[in-house]
Amino acid sequence: MVDIWVPKAANNAVKNNKIYMRKVIGIGETILDIIFKNNQPYKAVPGGSVFNGLVTLGRAGIPVLFISELGNDKVGDIILDFMIENNISTDYVDRFPDGKSPVSMAFLDDDQKGSFLFYKDYPNQRLEVALPPIEEDDIFIFGSYYSLNPALRERMVEFIEYARDRKAILYYDSNFRNAHAHEAMFLTPTILDNMEYADIVRGSDEDFYNIFRKTDMQTVYKEHVEFYCPRLITTHGEGGVNLFTPGSCTHYDAIPVNPVSTIGAGDNFNAGILYGLIKNNIRRNDLSNLSEQQWRDIIQSGIEFSSKVCEVYDNYVPAEFAKQYILTNQS
Repeated sequence: MVDIWVPKAANNAVKNNKIYMRKVIGIGETILDIIFKNNQPYKAVPGGSVFNGLVTLGRAGIPVLFISELGNDKVGDIILDFMIENNISTDYVDRFPDGKSPVSMAFLDDDQKGSFLFYKDYPNQRLEVALPPIEEDDIFIFGSYYSLNPALRERMVEFIEYARDRKAILYYDSNFRNAHAHEAMFLTPTILDNMEYADIVRGSDEDFYNIFRKTDMQTVYKEHVEFYCPRLITTHGEGGVNLFTPGSCTHYDAIPVNPVSTIGAGDNFNAGILYGLIKNNIRRNDLSNLSEQQWRDIIQSGIEFSSKVCEVYDNYVPAEFAKQYILTNQS
């Protein structure tokens, strides 16, 4: 799963006279989501913010590694089997013997947005896994409360700094839920640290309201983000997407959709952005000089993935849909 060598193509890198397909490495929580509709359990699917996007990327043929933790129990077995089925390496998942794999309950409202209850029983020692192989211009994605949790922060920083030192592209999704809004003042310094590590920051308008109590994303960028990271992508549901870079702000319209669930919308938007970076052969050193058309192509992939996942109850795009995006390698 880790060392994948393929014929020469635009999205590949050269290493020791061989061609190496760029990969995505994610770190985050994985959890079994039990989805409720009309207060009745409807479906149980493996989930987690970073995890959801990685499933979509795995289905689209991108090499994927996931750093996470699961209990040595039946729920953990279900999730691990699901990872294997979707081409995600399980080599960096800590199977802890004490405690239980996390479970969440997602209750869909009339607008098909989910509210969550979480049930977790983690051990004291966590994320006891080795550092994964990361090559220059691979992509490392992190975010959500998992990247802020004081119990994990020291280990999280170790992974983030390792990815940075290896010259990967670092992508930070704030994904700051309402449940943690009361902790915003305490957690803001850590959020800003994450932004400073990142090459691209992404968040929804709701995320940034929960963090900074501001609704104008231009103000959020200028006053809170630009100093730490020059590239910010904000998502606004049916209101579309805004891209902020030094000296410019560009808006992209959403694709109209009748959603059945929006649980995985932001996560799959992230997957589309990462897919677009690889498809368009964007290296870390290219980020400061991307044209408007290059950004449009990248963000369009995010919008397409996000729109599609809203049409299903799963947290990731259907496998048949993802097959349309598998990158072909030509010599």
